[in-house]
Amino acid sequence: MSVSSPLRTLEPLNRPSVADTVFDELHGQILLLELPPGTKMSEVEVAKALGVSRQPVRDAFYRLSKLGFLSIRPQRATLVSQISSTAVLQARFVRSAIEAETVRTACKVLTDDDLAALDAIIEKQRQAVESRDPVSFHGYDDQFHKEICERAGLGFAWDIIRENKAHMDRVRFLSLSFASQDAFGDHLEIMDALRARDEVQAVHHMREHLSRIKKQIVRIRADHERYFADETEA
Repeated sequence: MSVSSPLRTLEPLNRPSVADTVFDELHGQILLLELPPGTKMSEVEVAKALGVSRQPVRDAFYRLSKLGFLSIRPQRATLVSQISSTAVLQARFVRSAIEAETVRTACKVLTDDDLAALDAIIEKQRQAVESRDPVSFHGYDDQFHKEICERAGLGFAWDIIRENKAHMDRVRFLSLSFASQDAFGDHLEIMDALRARDEVQAVHHMREHLSRIKKQIVRIRADHERYFADETEA
């Protein structure tokens, strides 16, 4: 005997939802340092500024806190989190391990159409470098790495990376003021290795590319000390 379910069929859902839109807006402003580390955040004030109710803001705050962008302290102010050097280097380790294997697989399975799609992203990055547009460059940088994962049949790998790279993203964006040409050159080398189906060189160039941040963070922290958490031992 079947049991009828109390659940009703949902009406078609519109995406992005209000919460998604609020999340995207706040995520972008924090990433681009428009909301720098230490900024106080209020559900009421954000809801008023964006013209939405508090619930989608609360949902967005929670998602941002899970990424490491917000520090939510009950009964106290919610703050944009300071950048953790430890979290940046941990994210680099995770990315290096995952993306090395991703490009290894990509060398075996990418089609000519896949390579052409990646070349199109590279061309957009070239234009961003020439126009000195770090915001666009950062977006195409992420798109390049994401497309390699997805076109290699490893989209889940990018999901793991995305969940671990919030602190790294802010440092990467700050590095573009002096290192966008280096990042672009790295991508060209990765593309050459993918096109040649050279797994050894693809892995090598990806690891070298992701390791640059170990030196960059020293310079960035010296220039933006107030953005970083004090992680010295007591």
